[in-house]
Amino acid sequence: MTRQEIINDLREIIVSADRSLAERASTVTEDSRIVQDLGLSSIGVLYIAIAIEEEFGIRFENVGVSDFSTVRSIVDYIESRLSK
Repeated sequence: MTRQEIINDLREIIVSADRSLAERASTVTEDSRIVQDLGLSSIGVLYIAIAIEEEFGIRFENVGVSDFSTVRSIVDYIESRLSK
């Protein structure tokens, strides 16, 4: 899976967490900040963490989405978990 495919999947997850973020999600880049740029609530962040685990078949071990500040940091983590 490429980084771009991961980002595209994350965009879909973000929209499913909060439909009002559809426009923002379409412009998500690796430098997008999770809370500041996307405006996700804590419940939205929790939903995204669960959806990421299900979508990619990974588990957040000793970290959570709130530990990541940018989309890049989430993509890096997903890539590292997928390569195991």
